[in-house]
Amino acid sequence: MTQFNGNIDSFGMDTISLAGPLEGKLKAMREAGFTQVMLSARDIVGHEGGVEAAIRAVKDSGLRVTGFQVLRDFEGLSGGLREYKVDIAKAMLALCSAVGSKVLLVCSSTSTHATDDMDAIATDLRRLAMLALPRGIKVAFEGLSWGRTINEFPQAWDAVCRADMPNLGLGVDSFHAFATRTDLDLLDEVDPDKIFLVQLADFMWNEIRSVEERINTARHFRVFPGEGAHSAEVAELVRKLDRIGYRGDYSFEVFNDDYQQIPPATVAQRAHKSAVWLGETVLQRSVPLPGQMRLKRARQG
Repeated sequence: MTQFNGNIDSFGMDTISLAGPLEGKLKAMREAGFTQVMLSARDIVGHEGGVEAAIRAVKDSGLRVTGFQVLRDFEGLSGGLREYKVDIAKAMLALCSAVGSKVLLVCSSTSTHATDDMDAIATDLRRLAMLALPRGIKVAFEGLSWGRTINEFPQAWDAVCRADMPNLGLGVDSFHAFATRTDLDLLDEVDPDKIFLVQLADFMWNEIRSVEERINTARHFRVFPGEGAHSAEVAELVRKLDRIGYRGDYSFEVFNDDYQQIPPATVAQRAHKSAVWLGETVLQRSVPLPGQMRLKRARQG
């Protein structure tokens, strides 16, 4: 088992990166040195023992749940479609709460049936946040790079500001920011306390030449930070977030078909190398000394 280092405590993995049953994924993450996990709804509802068994597995793992994903195509709909998605949202919020997650990830709509009216979008996001509020859940809204109206994080931030709810914030995804070549300096306009989740991934090509290639890369060919062609950009993004005051979680959201064909422990070790690179080289965090940790706990006690 890899010894856990305090300098990677902010970094976690997503269950979508690993093959096999949920218990095996959680075990691989824990043994690689991670203390948190981003859960995919499919891993919970698709568990062969049922939802309750999946929830027990998560709680027994000892891993903190970074967040729960993903609610898609929620905002901007009308009539029966709108009410249908509200029902789906309620079910996902209940599951999010059951697994102990404090964050629900929501991706911007790609539906041609959704309006481009930003005020209507904000109204729907406000309603979602109100549904989440009694459960103590934060909603992280992310702009998909192929979203119909919102496809970059500045647009998602605009929608969050318009909705103006305390538990509605921004989800930042490095893949989508790099795919759209969004200016990272625009993060200076974002309140760091309203960034509820940051998802990190790299990819192997220097550029993405079409929307179709963007979608295919996002769903099948992402790699861990530092493994791809955009290590410098990943490092720049993480340093920028740190400079503006973001102190929340980073989750590795890596959809990769190749990783689904090798042992989870091997994939988790690759992720651990990325976490060490980000923690020690990029952010230059030092490992807490055992004596310092004991003194800190004594003072707190």
